[in-house]
Amino acid sequence: MARLGTAVVYGIITIFLLAALISFFLSLILKWTNVQESSLTWVIFAGSLLSVFIGGFVAGGKGKEKGWFIGGITSLLFTFIIFLFQFLGLEKAFTIEQWLYHLSFFVAAALGGIVGVNVTATRN
Repeated sequence: MARLGTAVVYGIITIFLLAALISFFLSLILKWTNVQESSLTWVIFAGSLLSVFIGGFVAGGKGKEKGWFIGGITSLLFTFIIFLFQFLGLEKAFTIEQWLYHLSFFVAAALGGIVGVNVTATRN
């Protein structure tokens, strides 16, 4: 049980670090080029999916078993944190579009967890 918690924490930290890094680079692009934010919508979504996939991968690698479960829990915790921030901080609930985004994040993290478990299992 402790390994599950540690794995999920590592996954969440990875997701937020990667999201911050991607946000930083995209903000530089927006600042120093003529690119508009509306033209980066799919790039932002792809970066988010990649962050969540890698977070699930890290969590699955740390957990060493049940990668889909650990990745899924990591994604659910990520969704819960984002929901709390948005609901308590901005006083807005999720829209249907956001629920669909987070559903795809769940799938990406679960797949990342599966890959993470299998990659670390073959290395040991």
